Amino acid sequence: MPYPKASMPAVFVGHGNPMNAISRNRYTEAWSAIGASLIPRPKAVLCISAHWYVPKTAITAMAHPRTIHDFGGFPPELHQVQYPAPGSLEFAAEVADLLMPVAVMDTSWGLDHGAWSVLMHIFPDADIPVVQLSIDETREAAWHYDMARRLASLRDQGVLILGSGNIVHNLHAYAWGKHNVEPYDWAVRFENVIRESLSSGDVDSLIAYEELGQDALLSVPTPEHYLPFLYVLAQRRKDEKISFPVEGFDGGSISMLAVKIG
Repeated sequence: MPYPKASMPAVFVGHGNPMNAISRNRYTEAWSAIGASLIPRPKAVLCISAHWYVPKTAITAMAHPRTIHDFGGFPPELHQVQYPAPGSLEFAAEVADLLMPVAVMDTSWGLDHGAWSVLMHIFPDADIPVVQLSIDETREAAWHYDMARRLASLRDQGVLILGSGNIVHNLHAYAWGKHNVEPYDWAVRFENVIRESLSSGDVDSLIAYEELGQDALLSVPTPEHYLPFLYVLAQRRKDEKISFPVEGFDGGSISMLAVKIG
């Protein structure tokens, strides 16, 4: 796929509640600002979403990925949202080559809400090709980080690598219907540890997050929302700038932190 030379940042976004897709709030406004800041615009997006967590490494390989409404209990208008971004068979094949021999091409998935609920604010015109990469649920965090490092060359080809999850994601502790509650102490402490490790370059601690104590166990009770962060972290080059374009907590136990590399 012929891209002009234009190094892109890599971005992790805390996507939070699916209703953010059709909401206007400080999180979605910040996502829009991320999109506006990307000059030149990316030629394609490779998205790693918490919601494609399956026992394989798969890549969406279709010209027109469907909009997947992979949730329940939300208003009809959310289920009616469509994000008709094109796919790219050519780009999907390039990603598969970088991840040989583990990656397989997939024609059954599409764009889940971890992808489109964020992308519809970052790129509202849905005019940039999007390919999703699954998270293999059978692999440990270090494997995912090492695999993600193979993708680094894509940034120099004008590709935005976008991780979508939440660094702190505990739905059991979530204050349903009470979104203005103060975040739990353990959630704040864990997010601060992540920030400090990023600032100091302590990649090993970020990969071995399960060893960070009780706060980590509460903040990351299951790995699928944390692992997309590692895919973005793996793109950092020596001394490359890190910023946090989105901050805050939702429902006390969901970190909305975004991390931008470059």
